[in-house]
Amino acid sequence: MIDFLTNNGSQLLLLTWEHLYISGIALALGILVAVPIGVLLTRYKKVASAFISAITVLQTVPSLALLALMIPLFGVGKVPAVVALFLYSLMPILRNTYIGMEGVDKDLIDAAKGMGMTNKQLIFSVELPQAAPVIMAGIRLSGVYVIAWATLASYIGGGGLGDFIFNGLNLYIPELIIGGTIPVTLLALLVDFLLGKVEEKVTPVNLRTAK
Repeated sequence: MIDFLTNNGSQLLLLTWEHLYISGIALALGILVAVPIGVLLTRYKKVASAFISAITVLQTVPSLALLALMIPLFGVGKVPAVVALFLYSLMPILRNTYIGMEGVDKDLIDAAKGMGMTNKQLIFSVELPQAAPVIMAGIRLSGVYVIAWATLASYIGGGGLGDFIFNGLNLYIPELIIGGTIPVTLLALLVDFLLGKVEEKVTPVNLRTAK
């Protein structure tokens, strides 16, 4: 392993940065899109089930197949990889946002309405803070998924630690496979840990004491 780090240390740092870069962008886009849609669906419950089912279909498409489908649309490189990872990140965040918002104590909502809160104030001051732990659980799950799936970005020239893994498989060099797999695992654990800390911070006091 020491020889591997000596010979590939600089490339390992570059590929790790690429891995975090494409994963971070995909997850950020997933949050920016899925959370507002999840909130909106709580206001239009008749279409919520059908919409969530449609998004669920994306999860059934094999990762490599989805990446391959991106090539005719976006070519090869980081852009199609980010788009594919973004699509995969949507479902856990969207589902948990909807579930979290639906699970907010109805008495709390009624009390907020009784105080004269508008729909916007109700969402941002009551429902989202109360649903934050459930939403963050979805984001944590997506974060781990995206880090793991980003290894496949190498398949379409997206870079990342998958380069080591695919090169190791093609050239029958176990050191490259291990050198790509271990950092990906550590990154997934680190992202889950950091997002867990964020989840603790955004959890309202009343929900912390209830645990």
